[in-house]
Amino acid sequence: MHPTAVPTVEVSSVPPEAVLLDVREDDEWAAGHISGAIHVPMMRVPQQLQHDPGPLTPDATIVVVCKVGSRSAQVTAWLCRQGYIAANLAGGMYGWEAAGRPIESSDDRPPRII
Repeated sequence: MHPTAVPTVEVSSVPPEAVLLDVREDDEWAAGHISGAIHVPMMRVPQQLQHDPGPLTPDATIVVVCKVGSRSAQVTAWLCRQGYIAANLAGGMYGWEAAGRPIESSDDRPPRII
């Protein structure tokens, strides 16, 4: 699947039941992330799904997010090829923030996107 052909969802259209999968690196996640999202860095997604998928099941609606949408598009395409229901979050974390949606941090600083 070509990255431009991956399913994409606008922030305003994220289904309420969707599992948000943040595929950014640990420092990016700590700086700012979507409340309730699941954090699995991009390169660890296959291993996570094999050993401890949690809510990341083939019947779940998964919305994949990164900083701007490139890494999440790659993960979305891979998930779709594996039979998962997945969509890339348009605009990534920047799109989420631009839509006025809140983010939180895991460190002692105010939430931010890095």
